[in-house]
Amino acid sequence: MIEPRALIEYCDRFLDASSFSDYAPNGLQVEGDRPIRRLVSGVTASAALIEAAIGVQADAILVHHGWFWKGENPCLVGIKGQRAKTILRAGVSLIAYHLPLDAHPEVGNNATLGARLGFLGAEPSALGKGLLWVGRLPAPASAEQFAQQVAHRLGRPPVLVGHPLPRIERVAWCTGGGQGYIQQAAELGVDAFLSGELSEQTTHEARELGLCYLAAGHHATERYGVQALGNHLAAAFGVRHEFIEIDNPA
Repeated sequence: MIEPRALIEYCDRFLDASSFSDYAPNGLQVEGDRPIRRLVSGVTASAALIEAAIGVQADAILVHHGWFWKGENPCLVGIKGQRAKTILRAGVSLIAYHLPLDAHPEVGNNATLGARLGFLGAEPSALGKGLLWVGRLPAPASAEQFAQQVAHRLGRPPVLVGHPLPRIERVAWCTGGGQGYIQQAAELGVDAFLSGELSEQTTHEARELGLCYLAAGHHATERYGVQALGNHLAAAFGVRHEFIEIDNPA
């Protein structure tokens, strides 16, 4: 059992949250009315996740994608208002960590995705403040073989664009909406770059940079960090932790 604010103090230090200039507030976004004994984690603080967490009597919800993003209407109306009513009535805390969770070298999305995909020598590059990682495949593979490996490990086929290279060894990756790092990935001399999304210009950039690019899904590439953080907190504080998957094909 731990009080929400004490848990946040620990997470802020563990994730070095203050060193990031982020698009949304990191930490405690909704303060519940009780200590945390049961923690539910999920990718996004959607209505479905909130209802599922309440259904298993969670005291707090830990997510990667929380609320109050820059540029959006800050008022608690419409969908956001309904979500807020539900979580406040239940007395459940909402905790969110975005870029700090992407970048953490142990429980971060990039670290855990690299482990999930079996990359060797996985480490953050000198570019991107821990958001752009590099490593190598266990054995050289063609672009199509690499895509099949990713599909098997993540449970969904990636979109493959750019150069269909016959031999891929070194790879770079940035989870979620990290396709904008493609030029930095090319500067690292890798054969392939993997992220979650595909923008219109990414196809042309991959072709012109001579890279194989895989868009493996924003949700699919960011399922693992929040689970790892939840498991870490469960071990550190003796709380019960459960990850709840809310499927998202994007």
